[in-house]
Amino acid sequence: MTSLPSLLGGLDPTSDRAVFRQIADQLREAIDRGRFKEGEKLPSEAELVEHYGVSRMTVRNSFSVLQGEGLVHAEHGKGVFVRPRPPVRRLASDRFARRHREQGKSAFTVEADAAGSHPKVDSLEVKEEKATQDISARLGSVRRVLARRRRYLLDGRPVEFATSYLPLDIARGTQIAEPNPGPGGIYARLEELGHHLDHFEEEIRARMPSPSEVKTLHLASGVPVIHLIRTAYDTEKRSVEVCDTVMAADAYVLSYQLPAT
Repeated sequence: MTSLPSLLGGLDPTSDRAVFRQIADQLREAIDRGRFKEGEKLPSEAELVEHYGVSRMTVRNSFSVLQGEGLVHAEHGKGVFVRPRPPVRRLASDRFARRHREQGKSAFTVEADAAGSHPKVDSLEVKEEKATQDISARLGSVRRVLARRRRYLLDGRPVEFATSYLPLDIARGTQIAEPNPGPGGIYARLEELGHHLDHFEEEIRARMPSPSEVKTLHLASGVPVIHLIRTAYDTEKRSVEVCDTVMAADAYVLSYQLPAT
């Protein structure tokens, strides 16, 4: 391994910034510059104690800062490692293209293929239920919906979970209500039922996860989630599906193409 003096600088005794934050700053810069690669182990506590001439607690506080930012994760008995960068690029302008449905592919499958990852869906639940006030409003004041809940994995790692809500007059008794909706997913089935999709509207926000979301997505400390609510409209301007999705923010890059006029 390259010597620490060439990877990390020294402390500034004249700075009013706390020592542990100075160390965190230098480690962060080294990660950003690629001096420590994804998945690579950072210098040990003992190495950093010797390099900086500080206490173990100071080094641990520096690691805690980086963990809180989602840059690193600790493995008990092994050390602290650089977290992988987001593997999936979610291209909003392409993910729901009709050609993918015609090829029998869902949006998630297309993105996983582009990332060179193996996609899987688990924890699948399909049932009829009462619509919440928000979902009802988005679907045109329906009272009950068909809900499809599922968790998505990439190479065995949970990266998102989503619930699709569809009006019962559309979905009841169709393949959409089956665990496996068939090639191309529920959007392909909607179009087969005569609901030709026209456009989608998405609302996106970032936030810290709830305890249940941390458990479901196996999130490391400090990793936020991306909360996305998408509404699908057919050519008759009817909202035919609302999808409420929570994604691990360290698993995705959201990519958009916007018109200049």
